[in-house]
Amino acid sequence: MPIPVKRVRLVRLQRSFFERDPRQVSRDLLGKVLVRREGKTLLKGRIVEVEAYLGEDDPAAHAAAGRTARNDVLFGPPGRAYVYFIYGNHWCFNVSTLPDGVAGGVLFRALEPLEGIDAMARARGVTVNTQRDLRLLTSGPGRLAQAFGITRLRDNGKDLTSAKSDLWIADDSYRPPHILETVRIGITKAAEMPLRYVIGGNPFVSGRKT
Repeated sequence: MPIPVKRVRLVRLQRSFFERDPRQVSRDLLGKVLVRREGKTLLKGRIVEVEAYLGEDDPAAHAAAGRTARNDVLFGPPGRAYVYFIYGNHWCFNVSTLPDGVAGGVLFRALEPLEGIDAMARARGVTVNTQRDLRLLTSGPGRLAQAFGITRLRDNGKDLTSAKSDLWIADDSYRPPHILETVRIGITKAAEMPLRYVIGGNPFVSGRKT
């Protein structure tokens, strides 16, 4: 399904953007654009849903167990991709936050597809004929990772702030009209903490609608 693409200037987010509290970074990531370069094709999706994980003091965070080979990226430097496998069937994409040596991160839960729709559909193995079909591409952490070809082998530890990276986050000057905070989804520890951030009313938000 062809989607009109409005060309706007994308400004890559710098390391200082991520060197802050995950809650601040989460709110400010909403409306930004995740970009993947696949050869001559650019995949773009607007970030509409994220979750903050606060590090060693957050029982739901991977960093709660202390620094390990698996979660090392979460301890810095900020602005790096942290990718892990879950439920035995999909990857989850996160970005490290806070100063180097301090654990923190943000999980990407949903995107609104903007560009590279055909490539995303091929990666997901789905057919996009209607606007509703677009939700099958990037609504949910596993879906968006598959659509953007994100895996641990390919992307874990990747510097998203580097001009040489094929995966990055950019600002196109869009600002969300309404941001909501809710509890996080699919966890049992610290499940009462309101650390899920969504663009209110966006149809691409996963899980509970807002």
